[in-house]
Amino acid sequence: MSLLWQARFFTTVNHLRDLPTLQVPEIAFAGRSNAGKSTAINLLCNQKKLAFASKTPGRTQHINYFSIGGAHVAQHRKDETKIDEIRALLVDLPGYGYAEVSGSAKLHWQQLLGDYVRRRQQLAALVLIVDSRRPFTELDVQMVEWFAPTGKPIHCILSKSDKLNRNDATNALRQARTFLASYVDENNQTLPFTAQLFSALNRSGLEEANDRILELAGLTTAADDETDAESAAKPDSEE
Repeated sequence: MSLLWQARFFTTVNHLRDLPTLQVPEIAFAGRSNAGKSTAINLLCNQKKLAFASKTPGRTQHINYFSIGGAHVAQHRKDETKIDEIRALLVDLPGYGYAEVSGSAKLHWQQLLGDYVRRRQQLAALVLIVDSRRPFTELDVQMVEWFAPTGKPIHCILSKSDKLNRNDATNALRQARTFLASYVDENNQTLPFTAQLFSALNRSGLEEANDRILELAGLTTAADDETDAESAAKPDSEE
């Protein structure tokens, strides 16, 4: 059972001043409306309705937090014992890019999203959900541009890959990796940006996404590390 299955609703905020004060890693999920962000979160956490998918995409304006560890406690309950047991937070950011949302709402979301991904100290990594059929729209690129200067990891999940044939899926992944590799730090070193194909329909890429998110959140266990070490110590073949 994945540690992500422990995810429980923690709190929801609409202003940066209300963000949780916990000093634990935050893994934020961002993506264009209709890219499949809520579906991906629910599948990864093995829950049907953890992340809310609005019937009108783009109408969910808040930042929603889900806790890993210290389950069943919301921030407003002030249960210090259980809060101390929380090991990480998953952060569901508002979807962006839906045309029918009012201009004032879009401006608020843009400021909220931009300020959060650029300034949040607890933010350990960004999981960017991108529709594999329409990779890296202008708004997806804007999100990467906001986040890249932090030097923190991005893991790009190319959703709905079941809609592509094998050749198109391979090309979409290659193009995504090429795009992400174009971002470098001040020493001209490639930033820690990764990408993968993912399908909620056939669950392909689920294990890869799970493992990467746990790694980014620092949630790999000692047992996992020991298993990796044992595997590395074994010879590839016996002569």
